[in-house]
Amino acid sequence: MREHLGFLKFSSAVVKVAAWIFLFLGLLGGVSLLMGTVPGNSRWMGALVLAFYVFVFFFLYLTAKIADLLVKIINEIKAG
Repeated sequence: MREHLGFLKFSSAVVKVAAWIFLFLGLLGGVSLLMGTVPGNSRWMGALVLAFYVFVFFFLYLTAKIADLLVKIINEIKAG
């Protein structure tokens, strides 16, 4: 498992960046729907879009944090 530490660190960073991008785009889309600037969609659709993207953000960010924790545990086992 020690040979995969670099991959775990890199993939954790990539997933965190993807989570923040999802959150930004979700906030942008959800707020534009809530403000009524998108024709053909009701305003409550914005709340659903916001809820969905916030869930995706927390899921991806939690996955990246678990990968960081796994790297830390492997380093502790290697040192100890």
